[in-house]
Amino acid sequence: MENKDAIFEDLFNKMKKVNRGLEKLEFYEFMYAMKNVNPAVGWDTVQEEPKKALLEKSKDPSFYRNVKVKPKKNGKTVLDQNVLHITRTLFKGLISGQYSTDWICEHFHFDIRGFFFLPKITYFTEKVIENLDGGPFVQFSKAQKEFEMYQGIGYGDFKEANKEIDSRFIDIIELLIEKIGTPLIIGIAGPTAAGKTEIVDRLKEHIKGLGKIVSTIEMDNFFTDREYREAHGIHSMGEEALHFELLKKSLMDLKQGRNTEIPQYGYIYETSSHDEKGRLKVGHSGIEVAPADVIFIEGNFPFLFEELLQYIGVKVVYLTSDDIRLKRKWKRDIDYLKKYDIFYFINRYFRTQYLKAVECYIPQLENCDIAVDTTEAALWVGPEMRHYL
Repeated sequence: MENKDAIFEDLFNKMKKVNRGLEKLEFYEFMYAMKNVNPAVGWDTVQEEPKKALLEKSKDPSFYRNVKVKPKKNGKTVLDQNVLHITRTLFKGLISGQYSTDWICEHFHFDIRGFFFLPKITYFTEKVIENLDGGPFVQFSKAQKEFEMYQGIGYGDFKEANKEIDSRFIDIIELLIEKIGTPLIIGIAGPTAAGKTEIVDRLKEHIKGLGKIVSTIEMDNFFTDREYREAHGIHSMGEEALHFELLKKSLMDLKQGRNTEIPQYGYIYETSSHDEKGRLKVGHSGIEVAPADVIFIEGNFPFLFEELLQYIGVKVVYLTSDDIRLKRKWKRDIDYLKKYDIFYFINRYFRTQYLKAVECYIPQLENCDIAVDTTEAALWVGPEMRHYL
């Protein structure tokens, strides 16, 4: 490849159009980051793919299932080859001119800190839009646009950017409690780092301020032991991964105003207080949940299963775009919690974000009552909820 500096200066300028955050980098910083993706045998060996083939690959679940979260080289975790393939292919297409910056921006996110491309996901499919009455109920200015220049997003900035839509959402929940009556179970689904835990905490405080009794159930507490799941090849989002009968019983008890006891899941050893048959283990204890006016059930998939829908009075999906969630996770999981090896973190996010979208979040959007999309600052409601409002 001739005139290497000129070629990569041109790539750098094109990438500034793909992600405005690169405007804050100097060229030599860009070249430092390129060292992690440069092919050992040179860029001439990287072949562009036809656009259609590349997009089909980026929408194929098997492509993501083949991503290894802990591939090793010389004893160290490295970027998975599928992650590298997408990134190298897009860089090479930009270099050759086969891919325009507009086309890349339409179909891919670029994360500066991880220095890789992430395929974009369409969460609001035709079926989802049909379920949510054809369009947003209300929309605000897209304050998250400022995050394009950020490499990590703290809670304060995130809360400030979403204050309008969050305030309206809280008002709507208050009105629905008044209209529907209590006890009311509200399911809040959403991807990791979308902001659902924070909004549930704010909802709880607001509702308590109205003189209501509030309680919360976290879906994760119903997981069976990870060792058991892995030994039996149990999918983490299937009914078999949960103490499902205990979950149904708990929701039924609370809906009928009765005390209930739920399992307790320990995250250090990733074990449950209950065995695979739902019996309390010796020396363990569950969690007592008292009746309440409003009960939140929060997690990745609180109303994914049809059997649970009869218990949940209001079904909410709280969303933030995948690139924004990734920036939040950089700040939370790497900067503060120092939770993961960096390449493991990237590989895991790349693998799971698409699979969970198609298997978990989009199906729940297809039967939810309310969707809150903070990135687009759009609040959607289904016909039944619109009738109440």
